Amino acid sequence: MSLEGEYAPSTWDWVREQVEAYERSGGRERTTLWDTGLPVIIITMRGQRSGSIRKAPVMRVEHDGRYALVASKGGDPKHPSWYFNLKAKPDEVRIQDGPEVFDVTLHETDGEERERWWKRAVAAYPPYAQYQANTERRIPVLVADRKP
Repeated sequence: MSLEGEYAPSTWDWVREQVEAYERSGGRERTTLWDTGLPVIIITMRGQRSGSIRKAPVMRVEHDGRYALVASKGGDPKHPSWYFNLKAKPDEVRIQDGPEVFDVTLHETDGEERERWWKRAVAAYPPYAQYQANTERRIPVLVADRKP
C-alpha cells in the first residue's frame, strides 16, 4: 500500500496541532484527548475526493491488537468526514499508536460484532454513550486489522 502524496492538514487547529505534535515526537507528545488523559491514535488515510493524505486523532479503542474507529463526531447529526474517506479506501489506512506505525485494512461492524466493539469503545471513552443518545444516527464503528 502506498500512502504517498500531498498531505492536506486539517482546517481545525486543534486536530492539525495534535497530529503534528504526535508525529513530530514519535508518539510521545499530545497522545491524549485534550486534558482527559485518555489515549488517542492517529489515523492516516486518503481523501475520497481529493486523493490527498488526511490525518485525524481518534480515541484509542484496542482489543487483542485490533482497533475500533468510532465515527461519533461528538454526537453530531452527520458522520465525520474521515468516516467517508475510510469507507471509500479501507485498504489505504495507517495507524500510529504511540511510537508504533502500521498499515491496516478496515471493515464496518454490524450486529453482534458492533455491539461487542461498542461496549469496548464506551469502556475506553464513556462519553460515546451520551453521544449516541444525542443523535438519531447510529454511530458507525469500524474495525482495523493489521496487514501482514
